[in-house]
This record gives sequence, structure tokens and C-alpha cells, in this order.
Amino acid sequence: QVQLAESGGGLVQPGGSLKLSCVASENIFTSRLPAMGWYRQAPGKQRELVATRSRYGTTKYADFVQGRFAITSAPTRGTLYLQMNSLKPEDTAVYFCNAKTYAGTDNWGPGTQVTVSS
Repeated sequence: QVQLAESGGGLVQPGGSLKLSCVASENIFTSRLPAMGWYRQAPGKQRELVATRSRYGTTKYADFVQGRFAITSAPTRGTLYLQMNSLKPEDTAVYFCNAKTYAGTDNWGPGTQVTVSS
């Protein structure tokens, strides 16, 4: 089972930026871990997809991202990033890193809190 650890969350003012990192216990975007992503969960809401990326470079973003976020990676360092710009109060949530195995099994990190507030 792959271990994931997120970092980079914090308190930021509206319009600000944050870069989240997710370090995996092994290389990512391999035949064993072909897909990675970021999800978020706000209080009282279900966990939702933010962005995903495949080993083939295919990316997918939620509609609410609207060009503000970018998912990138350093595969041989086992690291996934989420650059978040133009943050809004409604982006406040716990952000989780996800690694999906070739068998379709989901692995989750513990999450990192992002709070957007003035």
C-alpha cells in the first residue's frame, strides 16, 4: 500500500496562492500507480474531485477550478503538486492526495487544511 503525505496548506487571504505537495512512498505515474489526483472536502460536504493526472499526462479539472489551479508532478521524486491561484473563500477545505493503483484501489493521504479568509 502506498503512503501519501500532503503539505503546503494554511491560511491565505482571498486572491492569494498556495502550492500543495503530496509525497508518495514510491515513484508515481508508473504501471503500478498510473493515476494521481487532488480532492477536497469542506465541512458538511462530500469529498469532491479537484484535479487528476494520469501517467500519460492527461489532466482533468473540476468545473469550479476555472483555470485557477494546476496539477503538476515530479514522478521520480514521488511528488504531486497542486498550484492554487486566485483563491476564494469557497475553496476552504481539507485537501487530500489520491493515488490510484492499476487495480483501481484508492490510497489517500491524511489531508492538509486550506483556509481562505480575510
